[in-house]
Amino acid sequence: MVISSTVPRLVIAAPSSGSGKTTVATGLMAAFAERGLAVSPHKTGPDYIDPGYHALATGRPGRNLDAFMCGPELVAPLFAHGAAGCDLAVVEGVMGLYDGAAGRGELASTAQVAKLLRAPVVLVVDASSQSRSVAALAHGFASFDPQVRLGGVILNKVGSDRHEAMLREALEEAGMPVLGVLRRAPQVATPSRHLGLVPVAERRADALAAVAALADQVRTGCDLDALLALARSAPALTCEAWSPGAALAAGLAQPASPGGTAGRSPGEIEARAAGGGAPGTASGGASPGSGKGRGGGPLIAVAGGPAFTFSYAEHAELLRAAGAEVVTFDPLNDEALPPGTAGLVIGGGFPEVYAPELSANEPLRAAVAAFAAAGGPVAAECAGLLYLARSLDGKPMCGVLDADARMSERLTLGYREAVAVSDSPLAAAGTRLRGHEFHRTVVEPGSGAAPAWGFTHPERRVEGFVQGNVHASYLHTHWAAQPSVASRFAAAAADFAAGTAGTAAAAAARP
Repeated sequence: MVISSTVPRLVIAAPSSGSGKTTVATGLMAAFAERGLAVSPHKTGPDYIDPGYHALATGRPGRNLDAFMCGPELVAPLFAHGAAGCDLAVVEGVMGLYDGAAGRGELASTAQVAKLLRAPVVLVVDASSQSRSVAALAHGFASFDPQVRLGGVILNKVGSDRHEAMLREALEEAGMPVLGVLRRAPQVATPSRHLGLVPVAERRADALAAVAALADQVRTGCDLDALLALARSAPALTCEAWSPGAALAAGLAQPASPGGTAGRSPGEIEARAAGGGAPGTASGGASPGSGKGRGGGPLIAVAGGPAFTFSYAEHAELLRAAGAEVVTFDPLNDEALPPGTAGLVIGGGFPEVYAPELSANEPLRAAVAAFAAAGGPVAAECAGLLYLARSLDGKPMCGVLDADARMSERLTLGYREAVAVSDSPLAAAGTRLRGHEFHRTVVEPGSGAAPAWGFTHPERRVEGFVQGNVHASYLHTHWAAQPSVASRFAAAAADFAAGTAGTAAAAAARP
């Protein structure tokens, strides 16, 4: 159903990376949430880490808006889905305002997302090494694309009262509103490592303190009333809000499979979606040994905890809409898979940081290997690929794949266009998807006898492993772009659950 979303909204952008977007965006989210507003947090691009801080600041799932992976046509619907019922939405940009997918013009840039959302932009400027030139910079960003509405600037890393006065004078002459001034404040810096900020799950207490400090800094230095008024000036956004049930119902032309979405009416799928639990939790728990949750659908276990923090909220929503029960487990601490597991999703994260601890959990490593050997469907992305390998930096892992992983000095980063090379629980051969790579590790060999993906852009190569019912790859994907991935995986889990239940029943019937 087409709706007119009037949720007030702001896009927080910058001239370049490192200017302070995350500081300002997270601080604003927390400061407005402290005022009692329901704040919807969003991140432009594929990044997993910043949304964790956004979620901490707002108490709502951080959601990504990626025009490359999901297509420009899904940006507004996904936004409307996440922001429904909220008083304000804050969208943190990516890189510089006009930076997007390499060689693709504005595609996947913050500017494109701002235009698709009809949202005013606030430019965060690192003013530490400039004075009057800030006006020329702001003027250039405001005039580069007339369709981008630059509503004002927030000056970051300002050194003194005199420095602030010089900056304000220059911007006033240029007719550019100053919506905030933040002084240098190292006490609110958040630690980083080889792939960016340390995720919230690894430092929750410290992260809570950091978010509180950011809120205090933003509350003190920014004109929250002016920013809220700017957000409320955004015109109505007319679009059809994305929903997992409707997305799956739109792809019903699939072979029927027990427990999947094929053969169900759109109404049944919508009902499944509406009845699901909160992201990352089971709706009712498992029925031990049956391969099914209490709702009757297959039980899919999703790796979580400090070592596996990368996921998009829509993935669990799609799996639930496809009839699955979704539960999380922690490979660092849990010695067994959740009872009745019929599907296993191991997403991205930092297993390289926790390799000794993951290796020491021998019971779970054995359980994962046994599940895969029994034909259980497994979807592993990046960190999951490393965990399924034979070893990681010399430490034994699950040994599902005949491959070894190690840290590397080279950062592999960028968008990819891919086609499924082999049939798997995630995709039929020939399925085309867009995704991204983001890692400083190497797996040798890089692909198996049946590769997962063939990359078609920016370079042509095969990558990943399809082995039995296991799909393992470095490629991160967003399932909202191809909901059939979720329904196919849920169907594979349902098939496995049915086979497991049948085997158990036959064994019990033997004299």
